[in-house]
Amino acid sequence: MSIAPIIKSMTVKASPDRAFELFAGHMARWWPVGKTVGKSPHVAIVLEPRIDGRWFERDAEGNETQWGKVLAWEPPTRLLLGWQLNSKWAYDPDFLTELELTFVPAEGGGTRVTLEHRNLERFGADAAKHAEALRGGWPTFFAKFAEYADANAQP
Repeated sequence: MSIAPIIKSMTVKASPDRAFELFAGHMARWWPVGKTVGKSPHVAIVLEPRIDGRWFERDAEGNETQWGKVLAWEPPTRLLLGWQLNSKWAYDPDFLTELELTFVPAEGGGTRVTLEHRNLERFGADAAKHAEALRGGWPTFFAKFAEYADANAQP
């Protein structure tokens, strides 16, 4: 069974360099609090800036909850993340879907940011249901990023 990837694009006011930095380095500032998989609200969401870097959240007590890993780190144009949260919203080191972000200069200024979450059939028996949940969630999270990027377009 194949499930179509989730693809969302939008233009933000920030340059590609700045948009990449705001997405990858400031995720905790735009990701809605209480909308992560950790047991307590996050105070940090970390993408270690290298291939095989960890992607995780940290709460106020210092507890870390893994989300996945960095598969490609190509600032300012591309970021490829391994989403390792299974259909139970639990970290599984043996599970992986891909979340790719591209940052392209937009005509007239700013950056066209495209998000693609693919390989959704890997969720197995729950794939269709889980893909629908992600299709409902990504527009909200991506819009939060765009708001943050527009408000912080300048360093």
